[in-house]
Formats: sequence, structure tokens, C-alpha cells
Amino acid sequence: MLSKNGRGLFIQLYSIHGLIRGHDLELGRDADTGGQTKYVFELANMLSTYPEVEKVELITRWISDKKVSSDYTNPVEKVNDKFDIVRIRAGGGKYIRKELLWNHLEEFIDKSIKNLKTKKRLPDFIHSHYADAGYVCSELTKFFGIPFLHTSHSLGKEKIQKLINDGVSSEMMEKRYKMSQRISSEEKIFYFSDLIVTSTKQEIENHINHYENASESKFSVIPPGINLEKFYPYNELINWDEQTSLLIKHINQEYMKFFVTINKPLILSLCRPDRRKNISGLITAYGEDKELQKKANLAIYAGIRDDIQTMEENEREVLTEILLLLDKYNLYGKMAIPKKHDTEIEVPELYRMAADSGGVFVNAALSETFGLTLIEAAASGVPVVTTHDGGPRDIIENLKNGIKVDVSDTKNISKALNKILDDNSLWNQHSESGIKNVKKFYSWKAHTEKYLKEVKKILNSQSKVQDTFAEAGRKLLDMEKLIVSDIDYTLIGDDDSLNEFIITLKNLPSKIGFGVATGRVIQSAVNAIKENNVPLPDIFITSVGSEIYYNYKGELIYSDGWDAHISHLWNRDKIVELLSKFNFLKYQEQANQRKFKISYYTNDNQKNLNKVKELLLKNKIKCNLIFSHGQYLDILPYRASKGKAIRYLAYRWNIPFEKILVAGDSGNDIEMLKGDMLGVVVANYSKELEALKGGRRIYFSDKKFSAGIKDGIEYYNFLNEERTHDATEISN
Repeated sequence: MLSKNGRGLFIQLYSIHGLIRGHDLELGRDADTGGQTKYVFELANMLSTYPEVEKVELITRWISDKKVSSDYTNPVEKVNDKFDIVRIRAGGGKYIRKELLWNHLEEFIDKSIKNLKTKKRLPDFIHSHYADAGYVCSELTKFFGIPFLHTSHSLGKEKIQKLINDGVSSEMMEKRYKMSQRISSEEKIFYFSDLIVTSTKQEIENHINHYENASESKFSVIPPGINLEKFYPYNELINWDEQTSLLIKHINQEYMKFFVTINKPLILSLCRPDRRKNISGLITAYGEDKELQKKANLAIYAGIRDDIQTMEENEREVLTEILLLLDKYNLYGKMAIPKKHDTEIEVPELYRMAADSGGVFVNAALSETFGLTLIEAAASGVPVVTTHDGGPRDIIENLKNGIKVDVSDTKNISKALNKILDDNSLWNQHSESGIKNVKKFYSWKAHTEKYLKEVKKILNSQSKVQDTFAEAGRKLLDMEKLIVSDIDYTLIGDDDSLNEFIITLKNLPSKIGFGVATGRVIQSAVNAIKENNVPLPDIFITSVGSEIYYNYKGELIYSDGWDAHISHLWNRDKIVELLSKFNFLKYQEQANQRKFKISYYTNDNQKNLNKVKELLLKNKIKCNLIFSHGQYLDILPYRASKGKAIRYLAYRWNIPFEKILVAGDSGNDIEMLKGDMLGVVVANYSKELEALKGGRRIYFSDKKFSAGIKDGIEYYNFLNEERTHDATEISN
């Protein structure tokens, strides 16, 4: 299978919130470093071994934090010749829990676009993991038409129900978990995705039952695989090298320190310290069954910890409860709760130790999306006792390697454990069945081959993949230069010069884009463009720079990224209330008012404008005041203006300032005319622009309206590959 350009597949996997690196994954460190981290890394690694795959990139977040390893500061980590981990900076450098990332996803999108643009090639498909990455990928597919796969790993609406059951208020849910934003994003993800990959049939039902946009035709069950070279049967002899042999000996010695009687079967549990994992239920089941304590030891590996007091609240509470239950049931010498475990060698060895002792692995989670540990246990030959919720249903049905129980009743757990431990024949049956069936159902080979088969269907069937990328996004990705003009009195105003300029626009090279920046609201701007027969621009910057729209086949797509960027510290209602006291301000018609623009009519009186500024400053309101044409006052968020909007686009689409030409005629064009972009002032300009004379890279044309724009383009030699002019001198 090749990409549409005849090369091997270029694949990007997005997993933003966890700690991911090319070695020694820190699984169980916190709630964000669980099975998803392992699955995404191993999927990427496995895909890179296939000959039809040219390149795999795992896109995650760049982190620089003394509390975590310096490995996460490496912008590009080469795992092998075909697999890189690419880290994108967003939301600062501190490692933060996933719920706090929602406010930084627009920044992540911007920098993902910049990352794509540097490659000069779009990926053949993108695959997001969890809702945060899904939101990022839904925006990327909107812009570029890239085929989009998604794996939820968990669902917001299911989490809400669990939080309600735990007594969490709706206010706290919103404050801590950003649930409304997450659920809205999930609906968007399911709408834009081409394929939703799940591990079980029940996951499909959960999606469809909870979300309007979760169409059954989009789903495919592709259970995760495991590395069978790492997780092999306990009774299979391996010739270890000396270093590994010493490490395994050390693991056994450390394990033995916890127990008074070391030659008993081991009840093993491996999971994150999370309430949903129901570790307390397992300890209670063991602690209340004296006979079970006589038969077996209990070992719980609940993530990685140094100091419980410094951990997040959820993890701290769970680990504290574990210690209290150990003390309550006096399980010293019978129960182990190690602080650390190595995922590469120690974890596989723990499963084999449990199997070799005649023990049992337990997954006591109250809810479980999949249950990767059950497969690892099966491959190692240790029988399991597991929750009957979610993924374990499918796993036990396929592997027949243990017993499913209702774990909400702790007696069910102890009863199942006793049943397996007391019956050697049953233990052997479960052990052998798990070893045999895991190769059939849960190998990485089986997973990846089905995965690529599903991808091939998408690549072959979707026309948008073949030849109809989103036109605006495709052009923006390839764009090397950009012309941006004001509309009134710059672009339009003289029919003859406009008609000549329209010919110039129609003949623009494909790598030069065209946009407008105007004080008009979007519909008015579109009407003006159409009424004057101007080709529809690639970009609309409207309402004095407070809104950005992309042209996609005539459909205008609002920039949520710009919206999120300028919303900081904006308080529209308070500004309107404060300024209502000034009778020299007349609130403009409602049609001219926007979410991020408050518009007034006023007179050309500097004292009055100063009064407005002083009142807003006195009330600690940060905003941007723009006065134009001697009568219009627009108040915007402090981050918004035409100039700032163009700079945002330059940053997002990786277009150097010196390759952007801007043209205007009035005061609301000042910010875009100043600075490093190539400024053109048409001859019919307003007096507010007099102050710009003598400025660097600002050309004052002696021609009016569109003729002035065309004159500026010629002055800068802008349409040629190399510019020969830099407007350090001033015309007129």
C-alpha cells in the first residue's frame, strides 16, 4: 500500500497529555500515564516495521519541568530510522494534568500546522488518542482534508456519570475537568473522523448511546496487541544475558523482602492509583478472608511514587487509603506495595513470577475500557480474576483465561480467587488457554495488519484524499507570500483601477495568497467583494481584526484559534456599561456590534478620546482603541487588531513578515502598516496615516485605490521570486 504520491505511508499519531519517550515508559506515574501511553508508543513502533510505511511520527507535548525527566525536552527523539517522537510546545513547559490543557489546544494546533508546513508534505492520515488530541486533529482535517482516525480511550459522558455517582457537583466537574468543552469536542471529533478505532464491541455501543455524531458505520474493533517477545510464558526457558539475569535476580530479592512466607502463590495487581481501579476493593477482599491470606500473598503495584504528599489529590488519596487498609487488616508480611517498577523487564517478570508461584492476576476496576494487563497476564500464563465491565468481557470471551465477577461486592473477588487457587486443574486450564489464544487475538502483528487494512479502505474510497484537499488549507500550507488589503477606499473606490487589479488577482501565482482586512462585519465584507466582482479572498480579517475567516470552497470557516487567543481578559459588558456615561459616544447599530468589537460614532476630538482611555485604564481594563475616518471608534480586546491578526496568520502558517504585503488608507490600518511587513498606503489616505511617513518598509503610492495597491506590488517587485526593493525610502 502506497500513499497517493507513490511513496510509502507518512503517518502521524497524536497523544498530547502524557509522558512519552522512546525508552522506559513511566507507566502508572499518574492518571495520565496509563495504558494509552503504552498503546500509542507500541502502535507507532510496530507501524514503523512495515515496508509500506515510510515514516511514523508520534506528536506529543514538549515538557521542561524539574519534576520529570529531561528526556521530555528533546524536540525530536529518533526512536528508529522510521519513527520519531515530535514534541510541540504549548501551555508553557510545566507538566500539567490533561484537564488543564484544554485552554492551550489552540496553541498546539497553531504549532502543529507550523510543524506540517516545514515538512512540505501532508501525512497520509492522522490518528488521535483521547479527546484533547482528537480536537487538535479535527481542526487539522478541517483545514487540510487529511483522513482522520480517532481512539477515545475514555468518554466524557461516561465520566460525568461516574463523577455524579461519586457525589461530585456539576460546578466542580466543570471547574476541574472542563466537561462541557470536552463533550462538545467529542461530538465534533466523531463528526469529522473517518474511522473510530475501539478495542471492544461494548465501546461502540457506549459511543452510539451517548453521542449524536457517533455513526455506527465509522467504527472498527481492533483490539490492542502486546509484545510477545517481552510477555512470554512463565515455563518458557530464555537464555538471559548477564546484565538482565542480575536485574531479574534483584527483582526477586526486592519482592521477597515484603513477605514473611515467600513460597506461597502470589495475587498480583498492576494499575494506576485511581479510584476507578478499585484497589481498596481488592485489599478489602483479601483482608477480610483469613483463609485467602493463608493461601497466598498479595502484591499491588500502584504506579510510581516518591513522596505521596507531593502527588495529585486523586493519587494521594488512593495511596493513602491503601496504606490505611494495609494497617487496618494488619497485612504486614503478607502484602507488598512497592514504590517503583520498571516497565521493560520488571513488569513482564512480575507476571511470570505470579504464574510460577501458582498465583492469580486481578483487575478489580469498577469500570474498564479495555484491560491490557489481562492480556499481558494471559501471555505470561497467569490466570485472572477481573471485573465484568467493559473490555474484560471480550478478553475473557476470547482468551478463556479466568473469571469475570461483579467487583462492587468484594466477596465476589475473594470467592473467585479461592476457586482458582484451590483447583490445580482449573488453574492449568486458564493458564494454557491464555497462552494459546493470546497469539490468535492480541498480537501486535494481528492488530497492525487489521489496522492497515482499515486504513487502506479509507485511502482508496475517499475522494478528498485523492484530489480534493480543503482548498484553503492546501493553499495556506503551500503559501509563501500573502497580499492583504483593506476594502473601503483601498481595494474599492474606483471601478477602472479595480478591474485592472482583479486581473492581477486572477493571475497570482499559486503560492501567493490574497486576503482582506476590514472594519466591516463578515457578511458586509462578503457582499462588498461579490458586488464588485472581486475573486473571493483566501482569508477574511473582519471587524477591525477581531475575527478571522478562511475560505473553503466558498464556505467561510471561523477561526476558533484567533477567537481563543483574543478572548483573554475581554469584558464586553463592563466596557459598554462604563462608556454609557459619555454623551459624545453614540453606540452604533446592532449589526455593527460583534463579540469582540464594540463600535461607536464620535467626533474627531482628542480630549474625548483621552477621556475614554483614562476611564478604561482606571478600571483596569486592557483593550485596543482604534479611531478611524474621523468618526468611528472601535474597541477591541487588547490582543486584537488588523495588524495582530495578520501577524497571527504569519505565525500560524509560517509566512515570513517580509513576504507579506499590506495595503490600507486609514487609522484602523496603522498596526498592519507598521513593522516588518511591506506596507502600501494608497494616495487617497486619511490624515491619521501622516505620522507613518518616514517609516521603514512603508511605501506611499501616488496612485489611488486599487491602482495604489498594484503600484505597491510593482514597487516591491512582489510577484517575482526575489524582491529587489525594500521600502526604506519614502515615495511622495
